[in-house]
Amino acid sequence: MGPVGLVLAAAMLWGTTGTAQHFAPAQFSPYWVGALRMVMAALFFVALAFVMDRGHARQPMHHGRILFCGACMAVYNLSFFAGVKASGVALGTALAIGSGPIWAGLMQAVVQQRMPGPQWWLGTCTGVAGGIAMALAASDPRHLPWGGMALCLLAGMAYAAYALVNQALVVQARVASVNARVFACSALLSLPVAAWLGGPLQASASGWAVVVYLGVVATGLAYLLFSVGLRGMSAATGVALSKAEPITAFALSLLVVGERPAWWSILGLLAVIAGLWLVVQAERSDTRNHGNTALQ
Repeated sequence: MGPVGLVLAAAMLWGTTGTAQHFAPAQFSPYWVGALRMVMAALFFVALAFVMDRGHARQPMHHGRILFCGACMAVYNLSFFAGVKASGVALGTALAIGSGPIWAGLMQAVVQQRMPGPQWWLGTCTGVAGGIAMALAASDPRHLPWGGMALCLLAGMAYAAYALVNQALVVQARVASVNARVFACSALLSLPVAAWLGGPLQASASGWAVVVYLGVVATGLAYLLFSVGLRGMSAATGVALSKAEPITAFALSLLVVGERPAWWSILGLLAVIAGLWLVVQAERSDTRNHGNTALQ
């Protein structure tokens, strides 16, 4: 499976997050869900690094970047769950996931002096518009929760910053070891915030089952695939391909939750798919051009 396939597979796993949360007990604070998800992901990567990286020479890592990525992941995780709680799953997810590629494209242009091409922007904007259409079909546009929307935009910015810096880390060092440190930092930063905002931890057996799934599969395995995929593409494209997440979430809302979407949300879904196709084609074209330049 190539880099594009790995990132799309990661996005599909992320798309199961909302459905998994649907089965969490109502008294289980979303702040605790987010923090414990980071703990489970950190344990997953520590175990993976112990198995896969044992016997390999210890590689130098930039501790400042590790801490930065951990902080970005903590901000993304907590602001995403808080924003989704305030603005609803559909609108919150669309804003967080949809704004991420735009933040990433702008950051890549400023930090790496590498502006994505017109086809990339066309695909990204088409996909973002489709995601917003899907979200508004499930929301009341007359009563928009501006505070929750701002938190979701903050989540998208934090996620884009994480991807941009994490790409440099996973290119230079082993993926499991990098992510073990990043998610451990994120967990340590998230737990005090969850205790402060979420109150005493109240988790039943079903709640722990949801947390374990979110941490190990929808986060640990997903970010493993995402990190490996980032080795073969730009960070902006990696973030743009995460727009495949709403496709999975949409399908699960039909098959598992039993929702019945409006007809224009289906048009939005088609726009997301078209946008993804344009982004993939732009990435392939960019890869070919870089390859030809290297051969000259």
